Amino acid sequence: MSVAVLIVAAGKGLRAGGELPKQYQLLGGEPVLRRTLRAFEEHAEVDRIQVVIGEGADELYARSATGITKALPPVPGGAERQVSVRLGLQALASSEPEIVLIHDAARPFVSAATISRCVAEARKNGAALAALPLSDTLKREGAKGLAEETVPRAGLWRAQTPQAFRFELIRELHERFADRDDMTDDASLAEAAGHGVALVEDETTNLKITRPEDFALAEKLLGAPMETRTGSGFDVHAFEEGDHVTLCGVMVPHTHKLKGHSDADVGMHALTDAIYGALCEGDIGQHFPPSDEQWRGAPSDVFLRHAADLVKKRCGRIVHCDVTIICEAPKVGPHRETMRGVLAEIMGTDLSRVSVKATTTEALGFTGRREGIAAQAIATIKLPSHG
Repeated sequence: MSVAVLIVAAGKGLRAGGELPKQYQLLGGEPVLRRTLRAFEEHAEVDRIQVVIGEGADELYARSATGITKALPPVPGGAERQVSVRLGLQALASSEPEIVLIHDAARPFVSAATISRCVAEARKNGAALAALPLSDTLKREGAKGLAEETVPRAGLWRAQTPQAFRFELIRELHERFADRDDMTDDASLAEAAGHGVALVEDETTNLKITRPEDFALAEKLLGAPMETRTGSGFDVHAFEEGDHVTLCGVMVPHTHKLKGHSDADVGMHALTDAIYGALCEGDIGQHFPPSDEQWRGAPSDVFLRHAADLVKKRCGRIVHCDVTIICEAPKVGPHRETMRGVLAEIMGTDLSRVSVKATTTEALGFTGRREGIAAQAIATIKLPSHG
């Protein structure tokens, strides 16, 4: 009575941020996918693992699957999850498994107990899925984003993975409903065919990594120690003829503009360097050399987003940042909240973690003489500690 596992790893995982798809980003020093594979590799009932990967991900997959002895050669997936699952099932057909578990690559914390219960229920019922009963009060949104009504939560569950099926059942269902684009998970196919799906109560730790903040939570689940890092940044740009300045991503009307190779956003430059400093990753000039013409006139959000992505790539998070703009004019106060929002959006962090303020030098120095604007910033991040 063989059991196969089909892991869907063909997605790009863009919402998680970072330079790599989320399943290949590091979690506690290892790719997320490797941790997911190991959960099934170490389960006694699992005989083989089939992974569906995205185009061009062969090398990333090979690094993630090193030492996983139950893994079959990966197969390419499709543009949609349902297509990828169908292709994976076709690849498994020659090995004729009795039960197949379909699982998200970005759920590395699935427990052996959940796997066992899903297999047992699939053998008994033909179809089963890991799920969590809803414990929160549900609200339905109405006009203007206001809560319209409370939805009774009795009998409502949140579907997770793995979802387990008799192999021939789910393969036939995927072929039958190949043209349907409204199936959000594999259990939906069984439901559409009138086949009952057993609910297997899952564990709350079976987290699906979707957004950048999920990596920080996943690190906590691993029990990995985190260390706090602080970096500082400073930048100066002189005035030249123009009608506005760009500060923290906001165009502010002024009698002059700031002179620079990029858009000369002193606030964003200082913050970017502060994050690089906390990471010990040099400065903007190292990553985006001013001698490179492709960065001439570039918007500074490119630089800040790169720095924030480096934090995510190292499984860290931005805890707080504080930017101080130093000038006699223009007035920053009327634009402060907009600036905070822009910075928070670029870094993928909460607004409550971003501070922007301004000061003058009491008419002293080059800023006091209105020759230019300066900015300084401090960034605090948390990174996994490696001893």
